[in-house]
Formats: sequence, C-alpha cells, structure tokens
Amino acid sequence: MNNTREVEVVVIGAGQAGLSSAYHLRRTGFEPERDFVVLDHSPGPGGAWQFRWPSLTYGKVHGMHSLPGMELTDADPERPSSQVIAEYFATYERTFDLRVRRPVDVRAVREGEGGRLLVETSDGIWSTRALINATGTWDRPFWPRYRGQETFRGRQLHTAQYPGPEAFAGQRVVVVGGGASGTQHLLEIARYAAATTWVTRRPPVYHEGPFTEEYGRAAVALVEERVRQGLPPQSVVTVTGLPLSDAIRQGIEDGILDRRPMFDRITPDGVEWGDGRRVDADVILWATGFRAAIDHLAPLRLREPGGGIRVDGTRAVADPRVHLVGYGPSASTIGANRAGRAAVRDIRRLLATPSAEPVAA
Repeated sequence: MNNTREVEVVVIGAGQAGLSSAYHLRRTGFEPERDFVVLDHSPGPGGAWQFRWPSLTYGKVHGMHSLPGMELTDADPERPSSQVIAEYFATYERTFDLRVRRPVDVRAVREGEGGRLLVETSDGIWSTRALINATGTWDRPFWPRYRGQETFRGRQLHTAQYPGPEAFAGQRVVVVGGGASGTQHLLEIARYAAATTWVTRRPPVYHEGPFTEEYGRAAVALVEERVRQGLPPQSVVTVTGLPLSDAIRQGIEDGILDRRPMFDRITPDGVEWGDGRRVDADVILWATGFRAAIDHLAPLRLREPGGGIRVDGTRAVADPRVHLVGYGPSASTIGANRAGRAAVRDIRRLLATPSAEPVAA
C-alpha cells in the first residue's frame, strides 16, 4: 500500500459526465490533485466521441449540449464530431485546469479502512471518501446471441467498430437495431452497398413534432423509475422514439428504412426467418446498443437482483459514497451536466460528516 494516495473524491471517466462533475468540484472549492482526481482510460480528451466514425459529422449530432461554464460555438457542421468534440473537451480541461490523468485503467473499487474506498488502477491505488463513476457505456457494446451465429462466413461488427459507409461498398449488409445508430448506418450504407436489410426486435416508433422539454422530462422520468427499482437502465430513445426528421422520411420513402422482424437464425450465408424466408449477406452490423461499463464496481456489491444498480438521483442507494453520473436518466449530455452538479452537492454534504465510518444509506 506504499503507493496509495489519498483524496476526498475520485472521478472515473472524463467524458461529458466526468468533466461536468470535475467542473462543479472545482467551482465549489475542491483543488485538483489535492482534493480530487479525474482518471480517464482513453488516450486523449473527447470521451466516447473521439472513437466515433468519421462520417458522423458535427451537423448530424442530435442534442449535444455544451459543458457547464463554456459554450461550444462556431463549430463547423461538416467536420467529424470526433474532432470537434475532442478539441472542445481538450480546451475545456485546460481552461478549468482539471488535470485529467490518462491513460489510466481503473481495475476495481473496493472497501478500504476508516470508511474510505480504494480505487485500484494501472497507476496505483487511490484512497477516497467519495467516488463519482462517469464511465458511460462505450466500452460495453452489446452483442446479442442467435442460433448459428458462429457459422456465418461473412463479417460481423458492432456500432463501436463502424468504420464508415465506404467500407461496405458492393456488399450485402444486414443492419440489426432500431435506434438512432441503426437508422444512421442504414441511410449512409445504402448509397454504397449492393443491398441493405433492416431488422429490429420491435417495430420502430417515430416521434413527430417538436421534442419539447415537457416530453423530454416525461421520457427521462420513465428511465429514472427503472434505475430506482434497481433494473438495468434503458436508453432514453427507447422511450422517446426516433425523431421523424427529413432524412428519416426520405429513407422510408426510398424503402431503405423498410423494417423486417427479427430473424430466427443465422446461416453461413446470411439470415433466415422461421417461415423459410432468407436474406443472403456479406456483413451483419449489430447496432444493438451498449451496457453500462460498471464491472470495476463489482467488489462493492451494488447490483440489485434485477441486474442494475439502484440509484436515487445519482447516489447508489446501497452505498451513498458512490455516485453514478451519466447512468440511466443522466446518460444524455444535458442530463450529465445536471447530474454532475447534483452529485457534487450530495458529496459536499457527505464530506461534512465524520469519515471514521461509512455513512448509512
């Protein structure tokens, strides 16, 4: 334990949620490196955005809200979002002197002595009184399993590995998934591929009209109720549906967004339904979403029987020292901003109590 360093707060992750939390810690008097530390496993600033495919330009990004205290202005809508947002995050870290440590892999968070938590990392151990977990989902792509999947002779890849539409030129592509990524992939790939097929578990639900603040609050409340019950969080788009944009309307009219129900099995040459229908494919692209990257919290035994972590606001009900920001209802960029502020407010109250024993939930 000679390499153990002590701080009041450890922030894991430097995406929107982590930087928002660090900003509010700094603003309320916490000093980076002395009172708190931000650990990020990515090679550079930008959170998950730095790994997005080049064809996802900034103009195609839906609902990107600026970080607290600094607006993102005059961004070229034709530039890749990975570049725009990585540069913005880098400027933000420098401006507010957040001193993010990277690349640092967090391996486990365990119970320490005197009511403290031990954060075991590739850069040693940190002892802390409170933890803000802002690790998002990008590192946990969800791959469904279907009969015959291992026999497929073509290529299978996930949204997390999507290289851009040009890579599918002349190929027959099956896109699986009814979210925003799936529809974006289809609309791009269709211009290059020999054929595309769209498959989803449920018929897509489109949302017409403006996405009002009231509608957004109602959608977030449904996601929040799941995490309050200790169930794994759903994405907000599962609740809100897909915005019926001009591009989506054109895709429906052109037959690109002609959804088929989920196939029953995968064959060496494609996919097949129970009624004997089949589609030959060179590629299966799984746009099937992500799961929360929280395996490093396993030693704290926070998971409920339902499979998720029960959260009240941002605080883990099973351990009030742990806050999950960017988890469930705060997974959106604006939600992460608000959650970072709320987590810091709760942590300030927590740190005002004696640290000899863990605070009861």
